[in-house]
Amino acid sequence: MTTTALGGTPVTLVGDLPATGSPAPDFRLVGTDLTTEVTRPTDQRTVLNIFPSVDTGVCAASVRAFNELAAGLADTQVICVSEDLPFAQARFCGAEGIESVVAASAFRSTFGQDFGVTLVDGKFEGLLARSVVVIDRDGTVLHTELVPEIAQEPDYDAVAAALA
Repeated sequence: MTTTALGGTPVTLVGDLPATGSPAPDFRLVGTDLTTEVTRPTDQRTVLNIFPSVDTGVCAASVRAFNELAAGLADTQVICVSEDLPFAQARFCGAEGIESVVAASAFRSTFGQDFGVTLVDGKFEGLLARSVVVIDRDGTVLHTELVPEIAQEPDYDAVAAALA
């Protein structure tokens, strides 16, 4: 099993991110209206911004940063994924003017297990580890990043480079 850290303390994940070059797992997430199903678009590239909770400063910063990045990306959908309830995601996105990304909740799915990012111990047990997965139109994983410290933002430049 893979580990990350929270405040310098190692935290174990349920598995591993999918390998670069492998097929990405399918997923079904819940949209902010509780009825929309969010899946990988087959006609666009996909960036999954995965994080513990939009109610933390670093997670909120990553959603803002990916919203800015997404506004300039052609042929790419950015999906911000957490275990937050859709109500919290909708509240945050509305208050922040987040319009270029799709917020989606993993609370009714096996997303965390399928992508290997569910935290199995520590204070955030059951939430998702901060990570990024970039997927091509055909479903192939182009890039992954498991951030080594949950309080650290992902490498936005590496995501942009993977999409170049």
